[in-house]
Amino acid sequence: MRIFSAGIITETNTFAPWPTGMRGFQEGGLFHGNASRDAEGMESQVVRIFRDLAQADGHTFVEGLFATAQPSGPTLQRDWESLRDEVVGAASEQGPFDVILLLLHGAMVATECDDCEADLVTRLREAGGPHTVIGVELDPHCHLSQALLDVADAVILMKEYPHTDYVPRARELYALCTAQAAGQVRPRSALFDLRMIGFYPTGAEPMAGMLHAMREAEQRPGILSVSFVHGFPWGDTADTGSKMLVIAHGSQELAARTAEELGMHIYRQREALLPRMPTIDTALDEASKMPGLSVLADTADNPGGGAPGDNVSLLRAMLARGVTQAAFGAVWDPMAVQACVEAGVGASFQLRLGGKCGVASGAALDLPVTVRAIRERHDQVGLGMSRCQMGTSVWFDCAGVDVVVNSIRTQVFSPDAFTGLGIDLDGKRLVAVKSSNHFRAGFAPLAARMIAVATTGAIQMNFAEIDYQRRRDLHFFPRVHDPLARD
Repeated sequence: MRIFSAGIITETNTFAPWPTGMRGFQEGGLFHGNASRDAEGMESQVVRIFRDLAQADGHTFVEGLFATAQPSGPTLQRDWESLRDEVVGAASEQGPFDVILLLLHGAMVATECDDCEADLVTRLREAGGPHTVIGVELDPHCHLSQALLDVADAVILMKEYPHTDYVPRARELYALCTAQAAGQVRPRSALFDLRMIGFYPTGAEPMAGMLHAMREAEQRPGILSVSFVHGFPWGDTADTGSKMLVIAHGSQELAARTAEELGMHIYRQREALLPRMPTIDTALDEASKMPGLSVLADTADNPGGGAPGDNVSLLRAMLARGVTQAAFGAVWDPMAVQACVEAGVGASFQLRLGGKCGVASGAALDLPVTVRAIRERHDQVGLGMSRCQMGTSVWFDCAGVDVVVNSIRTQVFSPDAFTGLGIDLDGKRLVAVKSSNHFRAGFAPLAARMIAVATTGAIQMNFAEIDYQRRRDLHFFPRVHDPLARD
């Protein structure tokens, strides 16, 4: 067989204050056929798996474009078309291919296209013809559309959140697509709309039990794959929402029946699945009274969901309380980074931090700081064992709080976002991170407790109040108590 692989990955927050352009992809990773060799992120591990599996099976493997950008606003249309056309052009010029394997996000929106993934796969289908098997791996925070399912042969989502299972899902996709190309299986996909919008970490109940049920269902005769579409609440599209996807061998009816069964299992737990987070004051009260390290998540200003990452409301509350033995990061503020770089290590001066990008950024903080470290190419462990770039970053201390400020916007995944700059987390009582859930895997070995905090910022968890315009059907939970009327 001849196998082609490519990927375009970004998660679009349509409410974000600025668009995503080509510079965002250059910062995140732009690889023209060399991601398997030169990339350090998730895309490198996935394309290497595809390559190694193909070579082990004696197939020809061709690697195309892999492009990744941090979550932000809609991608500029000209840049989307440039990336899309490079992938389609390579598949056409170097084809024909028996199998095309794609790593996409699923919640990418361009300024003139609400469903970038379906747009790409439709054009690849036109270029490759009806007999090319096209498989897609998606992030569960996607807007999975019927339009995409109609042109792809198999769509498989990561099951875990934090997304620690993208490599196993890549293996699963490869096996399914090559089996179809060999005539061994006939995948049939069905999507069940739960009419819910929510946020579903999988490390605790009830979602942990749901993942177990999904994996058990995959052992049933005829079931090839089960995926839960979490959806991305902060992307306003016609397809925004939570769904269940099942792929069955040769039977649309079996896929549809199983998708509804598993989807209703989640739907019946919708009240329990609503996020319930303490306020900043409540979370700080809890942390102050408990022994050991408390890790607090600044959920509403998470760059991983498209927020700016420069809201300092939680830091302001920490300083107002006189919190010490603490760390906070990472604040995205290239101007503050530059000021610290110019001042140099050891310099003490007054610095204005944060509050720069828009209304969701809140007010800036004026602080007396002392610069402790500067690192030009700071990075951290990202998803899995990938590396996540943070750019030129600085550590300064302010009244007993060690603060990390970075120049490439990203959420905090791992302790080395701090320790890589020299901050010693041993003996800390409190570490606050800009993340919603991906920090948990990295900080679990250190933390006595991890608290997701209802902070202020661009990613609010009151889903009933999100001002959707393109998702015109507002008959969904929690806006409506029982939208399926089956309780």
